[in-house]
Amino acid sequence: MWRKAVKLLVRLVRGASFAHAYAWTPGLSLAKPEGSEDIGEIVYRGRAVGGLLHPDVLTKRAGAEIFVIGSGPSVMQTRVADTDPSTAILLNGAMNLIGKEIGTPLAVAVEDERFVWRHFDLMRAKIDADTLCLFSVGVIRAICEIDRSWLADKRIILIDDIRKPCGARRRSTAELAGIACATLSDDGIAGFSDDPSVGVFQGGSVAISAIQFAAWCRPRTIGLFGIDISNADRPRFYEKAGDTAKSGIAGAEARIVGHVLLAHAICHRRGIELVNYSPVSALRGTAVGYDPRFAVTTG
Repeated sequence: MWRKAVKLLVRLVRGASFAHAYAWTPGLSLAKPEGSEDIGEIVYRGRAVGGLLHPDVLTKRAGAEIFVIGSGPSVMQTRVADTDPSTAILLNGAMNLIGKEIGTPLAVAVEDERFVWRHFDLMRAKIDADTLCLFSVGVIRAICEIDRSWLADKRIILIDDIRKPCGARRRSTAELAGIACATLSDDGIAGFSDDPSVGVFQGGSVAISAIQFAAWCRPRTIGLFGIDISNADRPRFYEKAGDTAKSGIAGAEARIVGHVLLAHAICHRRGIELVNYSPVSALRGTAVGYDPRFAVTTG
């Protein structure tokens, strides 16, 4: 309720073009690193509480394969444990896999601050000082509100929304079209960024942002686990029936698929294979298709 009030107040005071300022209100200021070797700064209520790394740090850790692992039920229908160490970007609750099926991830990614409010204890338990964290503006602010000291030793790369950048007004479609690293679909709904240091297009799921970060690393393959989309009404692989958090993915299915298809086309042109390993994903009936490489076999 408190955050809804802040969101409404910010829109009333600052107008529609700055409505996204609620993500850093109150008290958060971010200074992004200018170069790949620089460290930016997270300031909360006037005090420096952490640093921001350049996306190149992710590139230096990445190899020929990167796996983007979501929390769709189909994760349990795949041999996700067969992925190599430091190849997986774990989205939201997929960080439950750390120390189990996934020994060491390449990174974790959280974009929706509601996950922080519900699962900060999980984040404390699973994210250590060496884990690369892809966090949005709102996620960083929510963490500051809960425990700003937790950020002190964390390795954080900012997920900055290229449409609604931190500290600046919302960009129009014409402005986005003028950004060298940005590609828009013909209808202007879907987008893809070649440079996450400038920002990424957010498309209804943190998976969209993670794919853009993965593509920035120029791997041979980007593989998708648990990006089901089609069964968002079912419990996530780590949830139990009757004890689930509401998902907004079902209502954003067309938007999510549109962004993935644009990413697939761009990756293909650049020699990167974008592959779906979920047997039930909404992507199965699209150009992305389905690859059974990691399917659970019986007998």
